[in-house]
Amino acid sequence: MASLNKALLIGNLGKDPELRYTPDGMAILKFSLATSEYFKTQSGEKTERTIWHNIVVFGKMGQTLANYLNKGKQVFVEGKINNRSYDDKEGNKKYITEIVANNIVLLGAKGGGGSPEASDADYGQISNDYGYAGQNANNSYGAGNLNSGMSNQPGEDDDIPF
Repeated sequence: MASLNKALLIGNLGKDPELRYTPDGMAILKFSLATSEYFKTQSGEKTERTIWHNIVVFGKMGQTLANYLNKGKQVFVEGKINNRSYDDKEGNKKYITEIVANNIVLLGAKGGGGSPEASDADYGQISNDYGYAGQNANNSYGAGNLNSGMSNQPGEDDDIPF
């Protein structure tokens, strides 16, 4: 039986992204993304709940995105959910859940968050076909693509009526 590990998020960056490099030179971009949901309590009061997500982008795609992302920027993120653990400075085991992004669409105005008045020129999509941790099948890293507008992904049908 097949399985699926996919996350789709639209939210705003909580702070400027952090770009680092592994000893072998691979770029790793990390940032936090806030998504909000609204609901009414039992007393009828409208409440907002914000959930923070850790996003990781590998390779050339991460390098490219570092030039376009900043605090408050609204983005669409598509990726895989990954759980990992590490030891902190005191030797305590810590656990973290991350979204390893393979497609990111920049939303809203160029300088910041989303805007209903934004034109098509303000949107861009950066994606790759990487597997887990930004690697493709032969363990090499490729460049991400920056396209104007929402372009079709491989395998999508142009005849879809919506």
